[in-house]
Amino acid sequence: MDTTPHTVVVGGGVSGLAVAHRLARSGHRVTVLEAAARPGGKLAVEKVAGVSADVGAEAVLARRPEALSLIDELGLTERVTHPGTVTSQIYSRGKLRDFPEGHVMGVPSDFAALARSGVLSPLGVLRAARDLVWPATPVKADVPVATYIGIRMGRETVDRLVEPLLGGVYAGRADQLSLDATLPQLASAARTQRSLAAIARDTHSRTARPTAEPPPPLFATLRGGLATLIDALAAQPGVTVRTATPARDLRRTEQGWQLAVGDPPAETVDADAVVLACPAPEAARLLRTIAPSAAVELGGVRYASMAVVTLAYPLSAFPAPPTASGFLVPSVEGRTIKAVTFSSVKWPWLAAELRDANPGEEIVLLRCSLGRFGDDAVVDYDDDTLVARATSDLADLCGVSGPPVDSHVTRWNAGLPQYTVGHRDRVARIRSALDGIDGLAVCGAVYNGVGIPACLSSAEEAARRITHTTGGQRSHR
Repeated sequence: MDTTPHTVVVGGGVSGLAVAHRLARSGHRVTVLEAAARPGGKLAVEKVAGVSADVGAEAVLARRPEALSLIDELGLTERVTHPGTVTSQIYSRGKLRDFPEGHVMGVPSDFAALARSGVLSPLGVLRAARDLVWPATPVKADVPVATYIGIRMGRETVDRLVEPLLGGVYAGRADQLSLDATLPQLASAARTQRSLAAIARDTHSRTARPTAEPPPPLFATLRGGLATLIDALAAQPGVTVRTATPARDLRRTEQGWQLAVGDPPAETVDADAVVLACPAPEAARLLRTIAPSAAVELGGVRYASMAVVTLAYPLSAFPAPPTASGFLVPSVEGRTIKAVTFSSVKWPWLAAELRDANPGEEIVLLRCSLGRFGDDAVVDYDDDTLVARATSDLADLCGVSGPPVDSHVTRWNAGLPQYTVGHRDRVARIRSALDGIDGLAVCGAVYNGVGIPACLSSAEEAARRITHTTGGQRSHR
């Protein structure tokens, strides 16, 4: 008789596979149900110019422990690599410019540096500096990022510095994103301090190293692509991954849980515990009769769609070899692309593989990110149109000439949850609604943050909850 507890994880992205791995290590038999044809969610690699390149998430924050700890646990540490450069720029007021020194997510702390950067107009710099003498504007509740920063430093600071950075992380808009959820350090201090520049300066000084030693790497990835992490997770003992198998229904039984899965007529799968590691709309649908209040809250989470256009150019197409890791483009510039990453400049391992795959011709591989919340139509364009728009913008913004030698378009429909005003309270209400339901947990980008370490943190929480609430249950299935 098999007495191993059986847990079903709905969703085979990095959060779902990580919680599956953790539960398998705890003695559970785990089945992962993934609706798509492949696991991995927003982690994926594709061949471009003869090399495997990430077309989704490409890096993890190295200063958070979750991702690198998991990589080490999976025996992948020898493949960890760091950027050759993290210097980035922003296209503003007609040219590519360096970010002003001392900023925190675009919030300036040094107005002389801000003026030298040229990112803002002279009037914009003066308006931002008014923060130093502006009366207190205490933040007593969650507000949109644009509201608070706009009051303190003006709309130009929001549009040309803060929103491009937030747009890169959330594909969102500053007039809707939550100050508490997206800039928590600044939000906390804003409740007691007057000057936003002083808050940014204090925050920056806490993260800056006081010695002459070089700072530790901020980002890391894996040779061969970060998405190879998915292959390692999916191959773990005790974990069965079923692709093209959507979960249609979830209900409680006397023994635990039962899911209807696959295309009608649906198959049933019994489980001792269930983890919903799927996007909010799917989680809401599965919880509508089990936890109606949680379902309502999850149904209120909105998503942004986006596309990644990966392009390969000969080095000769550039007026000068790119040296920065990439640049951002504020939406006020009226361009289709919102960010560009020079992948083969940022990642030396990728440049080496390009040389091996393209002897006799030096290739620059880059990624263009397109799409913001409320602009979902951009992902409806066909591939040729998206490539044409991206190459046109590149020609205007950084002087690239001629057609690319290869390209690939990846669409992430409803790819990023939006942390709108009140998001942290929404998540607290979801978790509260599920507290009394043993053997059920949620995890993913909706809850702790959209980055991979944050997703892994939510997976760890879900695994602890399942091992705690299932207690001594053992499956006889």
